[in-house]
Amino acid sequence: MKQPRILTGITLRHLSLSLALGLAAVSMYGCGFHLRGTQTAAIPVAYKNVQVDLPKQAEALREPLVVYLQSLGAMVNQDKSAPIIKITDYQQTRQLLSGRLTEVQLRLAITYHIESSLGEPLTIDYSVYSRRSYQYDIATVNTENQEEAHLIEEMNLDAAMQIARQLHAGRMQYATANDKTTAP
Repeated sequence: MKQPRILTGITLRHLSLSLALGLAAVSMYGCGFHLRGTQTAAIPVAYKNVQVDLPKQAEALREPLVVYLQSLGAMVNQDKSAPIIKITDYQQTRQLLSGRLTEVQLRLAITYHIESSLGEPLTIDYSVYSRRSYQYDIATVNTENQEEAHLIEEMNLDAAMQIARQLHAGRMQYATANDKTTAP
């Protein structure tokens, strides 16, 4: 007759540790926690195929916007009957603040909406903003233009990411007839 095996301290410790880790994993999964990269990003079905329409001065926004939209699973500029992300306003401003050091403040404000391929607005106007600043001393080597170009590129990347995130969230307010509302 076999004798029942008595759990030793080490085995009991392993069992309790395994049980605690299992419960922690289940509770983390149950509350919605997940590691980055474990969930595929998906754009709402309505925006799986989109076109991008930009004014000439916003051309620097095209590439980052297309890249971010494609990373969310959207097919960009391939279907002429697809909804259009239309950039209606692209304002880039530069303000100089002089003092001992010269500070340059750069601002980018973009307004956009989504419209059908026939040009009918589907959503209200949305706006995204980006701001950067830098300082330089006039007496030192002039790298102002290089730094400014880099910051403008960063602002375009930031704005493109904001637009893609807003589309990804799927909370776009649909336009109604005679609707001129602008969302932040």
